[in-house]
Amino acid sequence: MARTATGPSLKALHLFNLHVKTGDTVRVLAGKDRDKTGKVIAVNREGGKVVVEGVNIHKKFKKGAQKGQGEIVELAIPIDASNVMLICPECGATTRTKAGEKDGKKVRACRKCNAAV
Repeated sequence: MARTATGPSLKALHLFNLHVKTGDTVRVLAGKDRDKTGKVIAVNREGGKVVVEGVNIHKKFKKGAQKGQGEIVELAIPIDASNVMLICPECGATTRTKAGEKDGKKVRACRKCNAAV
């Protein structure tokens, strides 16, 4: 089945609702940095990727200026959002979230201890 000009735009199809936000503490589930924890620095909703501090670090060698010296810069490269899981600040366990309510507002809640995340 082919998409037509009247169908949904491709850009709208690639926006993901991710389970993590900037500032969340997460644990890496897969990859070379498995079982490491860190704070989410950036979220890329279009690509479904997140940047976690201290995880997936790569070194970039910068060439020096005419009178300066080169340097080695360490960069955190994005990883797929499906490879991280949120850590509940209350119970400290990795958990999925559910929809909860606190003071009449919708919030994310821990499935294990029911605390707002």
